Amino acid sequence: MTISENKIYPRTGDTQTVYLKNVITESGIEIGDYTMYNDFVNDPRDFEKNNVLYRYPINGDKLKVGKFCSIACGAKFLFTSANHTMHSISTYPFPIFFEEWGLDVTNITSAWDNKGDIVIGNDVWIGYEAIVLSGVTIGDGAIIGTRAVVTKDVPPYTIVGGIPAKPIRKRFSDEVISKLLELQWWNWPENWIKENIDVIQSGRIKDLE
Repeated sequence: MTISENKIYPRTGDTQTVYLKNVITESGIEIGDYTMYNDFVNDPRDFEKNNVLYRYPINGDKLKVGKFCSIACGAKFLFTSANHTMHSISTYPFPIFFEEWGLDVTNITSAWDNKGDIVIGNDVWIGYEAIVLSGVTIGDGAIIGTRAVVTKDVPPYTIVGGIPAKPIRKRFSDEVISKLLELQWWNWPENWIKENIDVIQSGRIKDLE
């Protein structure tokens, strides 16, 4: 058992920040240990309702978020049903209104293009009001800038920003990134992490090795 197990609020007296894993009820949303969400506008416990949008069970798509991620207020994850089909002459979602048009309800998913899961790695920081679209994978250690709209995969330890989001720079050299991906400190036992927090925060990669 980890210190985050079944604990909603990491800080005493702070009800704006939650361990996200412990407020999720939907089976299609998977959150890693210690990943936190902060919301100073809405109740952060309502993350599923306010931040995971257009995700309907009929599509089977999932939101997967790794460990030790930091998700800022208003970040949104837009799923498949937000993608009106581009294969039709019209983008109007006729299959959704099957009753009005006498259509077969079993064809309802043809109203949109299924882009797939949203997968967020470990130790990812997603900035204020950023938007991540369906089908996107964000690598470990990446940073998503404020109000960025992420339409494509983001490599590990890469900072992206803008609309659409584009790479700004890598956080470390390729050599250091390779070492970090090999170390995977987020999977260490809790006591190892505790003993090395000062090293992790200092950025002394050699000491972590």
